[in-house]
Amino acid sequence: MYTAKALFAQLMDFLPWTTFARLVVRYGGDSRVRKINCAKQFRVMAFAQLAYRKNLRDIETCLAAQAPKLYHMGLRETVARATLADANEARDWRIYAEFAQKLIAQARKLYAGETPGLDLDSTVYALNSMTIDFCLSVFPWEHFRTTKAAVKMHTLLDLRGN
Repeated sequence: MYTAKALFAQLMDFLPWTTFARLVVRYGGDSRVRKINCAKQFRVMAFAQLAYRKNLRDIETCLAAQAPKLYHMGLRETVARATLADANEARDWRIYAEFAQKLIAQARKLYAGETPGLDLDSTVYALNSMTIDFCLSVFPWEHFRTTKAAVKMHTLLDLRGN
């Protein structure tokens, strides 16, 4: 019998779960929750991101296909699409935004001494511009084209800041 942890569970062990738990308590993320708590929702969404899943149906199908391995990934059972949709809609987004900021600060400390591999005397920035598509029926105020809603996002990255 295979008893080792899956790679995904090993990745999740590196996260500061006590910080995450404090954020959940601060914003009341697990109050009146019956099926899926914030930590499980985060694990499912992180798995979906790493596995390049595009929608809730795809996430549900992928987790169901891996049902015997879910325990080794740190999950107990599969998550229904409707349950995940309700959790994504009801949870306070600030929990995940602040947790991301904590992870970014942790990563900056790890890479503070590394050079970007460029031999430049001044600061160099990379500019990324991308379009994020929205559903026109949900976001009627954000017209991109006549049949499509979207928002344009510009990101400026300091190459020395890692």
